[in-house]
Amino acid sequence: MTTVVVVAKECLPGRVKTRLCPPLTRVHAALVAQAALDDTLTAVRGAGGTPLLYFDGARPPSSASGFDVLSQCCGPFDERLAHLFDVCVGPTVLIGMDTPQVDPALLRRLAAPWPDDVEAWFGEAADGGFWLLALREPTGAHVRGVEMSLDTTGAEVRSRLDEAGLRTCSVGELRDVDTVADAIDVAAAAPHTRFARQLRRSLADLGVTTVGPITAGVPS
Repeated sequence: MTTVVVVAKECLPGRVKTRLCPPLTRVHAALVAQAALDDTLTAVRGAGGTPLLYFDGARPPSSASGFDVLSQCCGPFDERLAHLFDVCVGPTVLIGMDTPQVDPALLRRLAAPWPDDVEAWFGEAADGGFWLLALREPTGAHVRGVEMSLDTTGAEVRSRLDEAGLRTCSVGELRDVDTVADAIDVAAAAPHTRFARQLRRSLADLGVTTVGPITAGVPS
C-alpha cells in the first residue's frame, strides 16, 4: 500500500510562516499556517493509502487524527527528508504543508497502484523548488546533500531522479505559500479552503486591504 506523507512543523507563533510578517503578526501567520496544514491533511486523508505525518513539534494537530506520526530527525532539511525516505517501505508520496490548493483527486491517483512504467512522480514548485516527490522504491540518496530553498532545488532533485534512471512523471506545477503575494494568489485560486478563509479573516482583523479576489468577501 502507498504511504502518503505530509511533512510539517508545529504551527506555533514565530516558528512558521514568518515571511508573512508583516503584514501579518506572528500569531496570525501561525493561524494561516495551521489552516494550510489542515487543508493538506484533509486532502491526504481522503486519498487512500497509509497517511503519515512527518512532524517537527511536540503536539500534532487534532486534524491529524487517523494519521501515523513519525517525529522528524535532527539536522538540515535534506537530511530530514532523506531519513524519511530511508525508513519508508514501498511506494511513498511526500507532500509539504505549503500547498493547501492541492487537488485531492491527484493524491487519490498517486495513492492507487501506479502504472508499471512509472517509478517516480515529481511536482515542480513555481519558486524553483518542489512540492511533491513520490518514489516507488524510496531511498534518501535522491535528496541527501541537495541544498533546499533555492530556485535550483527542484531542478537538482529532478536531475538526480533522471541520473538514477528512474522513469519519472510530472504531476504539474503548484505555487508554495512562502510570501504574502504567494498567499494571496493561492487563496484566490482556492477561495473555499480553510487557508483562504483564515487569510481573509487575518487580513480583516489587522485592517489590511489588498486588491483582488482575496478581498471579495470576509469569511463568516
